[in-house]
Amino acid sequence: MLEPSIRQETRHRGLTLIVAATAHDAALTAARIIQGIVNEADRRHVKATLGLATGKTPQAIYAELVRAHRDERISFRHVVTYNLDEYYPISPRDPLSYRTYMHRHLFAQVDLPPESAHVLDGSVPPAFADEACQFFDRWIDADGGLDLQLLGIGRNGHIGFNEPEPHRSVAEFAALPSRKVTLDVVTRADAAADFGGNLDAVPKYALTVGPRVILAARRIVMVALGSSKARIVARALTEDPTTEVPASLLQLPEVAPRVTWILDPDAASLLPDLT
Repeated sequence: MLEPSIRQETRHRGLTLIVAATAHDAALTAARIIQGIVNEADRRHVKATLGLATGKTPQAIYAELVRAHRDERISFRHVVTYNLDEYYPISPRDPLSYRTYMHRHLFAQVDLPPESAHVLDGSVPPAFADEACQFFDRWIDADGGLDLQLLGIGRNGHIGFNEPEPHRSVAEFAALPSRKVTLDVVTRADAAADFGGNLDAVPKYALTVGPRVILAARRIVMVALGSSKARIVARALTEDPTTEVPASLLQLPEVAPRVTWILDPDAASLLPDLT
């Protein structure tokens, strides 16, 4: 089992900050954390409830988890998953849906029971979208909340599809439930490449798990890779919590002790010396 190379690990504003030697090492670091939770659940024959993310950043994490399942016999039979978000409207069978993404990168390659994998339904009729999100929250609560939430960060600082809402107070934003949201123009522009470069083809809406659930997870792992994330990473880690940068709420005193940021050198390049 290859162990990741860590360039720096420190505490910052109450949270753990890890700068890995490479993007691959950052993915390995996150995968090892998830593996530990999965292994412990399997050893004790208890449930592990994971909040999972999509996009480019988690792909290497899932690839390592699949490798560990194949080569090291790590089992996901006691795991329950809840994905952060889904485009809206979109069919679960659409190649660009996050349900399809998860099936391709993880669900179909490990022994996770199909009934244990939950993704918000982008095909639910508009009149029932909010209700479907409410049920999603209830299911997570009924499973005892999330043992771990894996996160990526958008260029505008979003977590899940919780976009910046500067008109809200931090307390109001942190209490938001899962819900239908309007996607920010930056988010849609970044997604356009997946939709053939056609911005008009990118859905204008999404369903997202809310900050209330995300911030309550017993462990939160944020992974950011690449120079395109450097500026927003620096804002999220050095500015006070603000709804202009949703990821900055991971600094909240009641949240930070449960948070680990994992960066590659490019994503960390605009941070001051935090040692």
